[in-house]
Amino acid sequence: MLKRRLHAAVLDRLRIFPGVVLLGPRQIGKTTLARGIVRERRDKALYLDLERPADRRRIDDADAFLRAQSGRLVVIDEIHRAPGLFEILRGIIDDRRAAGERAGHFLLLGSASLDLMRQATESLAGRVAYLELASIDTAELPRRGASVEQLWVRGGFPESLVAHSDKDSVTWRRNFLRSYLERDVPMFAPRLPAETVGRLWGMLAHGQGSLLNQARLASSLGVSSPAVGRYIDLLVDLLLARRLRPWSGNLNKRLVRSPKMYVRDSGLLHTLLELATLHDVLGHPVAGPSWEGFVIENLVGAAGDDLRPSFLRTERGAEIDLIFERGGRVEFAIEIKRTSAPTVSKGFRIGCDDLQPRNAFLVHGGRDTWPMGGGVTAIALRDLVQRLVEHEF
Repeated sequence: MLKRRLHAAVLDRLRIFPGVVLLGPRQIGKTTLARGIVRERRDKALYLDLERPADRRRIDDADAFLRAQSGRLVVIDEIHRAPGLFEILRGIIDDRRAAGERAGHFLLLGSASLDLMRQATESLAGRVAYLELASIDTAELPRRGASVEQLWVRGGFPESLVAHSDKDSVTWRRNFLRSYLERDVPMFAPRLPAETVGRLWGMLAHGQGSLLNQARLASSLGVSSPAVGRYIDLLVDLLLARRLRPWSGNLNKRLVRSPKMYVRDSGLLHTLLELATLHDVLGHPVAGPSWEGFVIENLVGAAGDDLRPSFLRTERGAEIDLIFERGGRVEFAIEIKRTSAPTVSKGFRIGCDDLQPRNAFLVHGGRDTWPMGGGVTAIALRDLVQRLVEHEF
């Protein structure tokens, strides 16, 4: 079993905050991570799964039951099924704070939803930390076992990645997609037609990494532009799509202002496009954009909250696939290419001249690192992810 990097971050936040909200899509490994923490604490932790009727009955009188668990970490899985708990948790946390018990009371798990985040923010502001468990990335792969290419093709959902064959992996992902459309979309957004959301999901896959044109999507779907915005908000909120914002600094140049859209998990992207193997992916026009999205997800996940991601495109021809900022300073400018023998594009050079980043990298599909001149370093994805994880910048 892979031990996720976020495991240590959850323990660290529980040391500081009364509660931690752990968000992520279904089947990404939240429950496995939480159960691991429960096992470590043995009788000092309690796990509740609100999809189980027996556990839901235990919180019929939630205030009394949870107050009786003083001194134990209470893990509440599928917290979005009991939104009324947030106000109760606030009262318990505040009372325990007053008694000097300041941290480590609750670990709340849920598939991200607008209502969940709104209620948690309103009721538990300043009382909980938020963490996102994303797909497995290259730094979490064991040195022996699944390769970076396998991770790219199958995606980072654990069951998909460790399946016995590509065929089994595809079967799992198809069922995952269907379950989201049949179960989760109606649950989280009952007013949005699941079939239309599914069609939009597929259209985003075909346009992986392209600028968002909401009007064109609306025309293709036969709905209004505001409706498309709501559908995209849902997919972003469920951590299934990424809306990468354009860089918003002042260059005194005309900047592209539309965000770029990505299906976040490369395995789901390939399943939406009916691509089952590495051969299928490499032979499809989406190979380049798919690799770009895969690299972006790996790097954004490794960077955590320390760095703010964006991209740059100007009418002058500057183009940077991924920018990381901190405190208003551009720390990283990153170009992404699938080939293992890449060259730096003119647009990337122009962008680096404009932004003057502290670090400039070209992430490629090979394994080596070498200088490319002009302050740009070619680097393998796995190596740059490791640097970000270890804060070597």
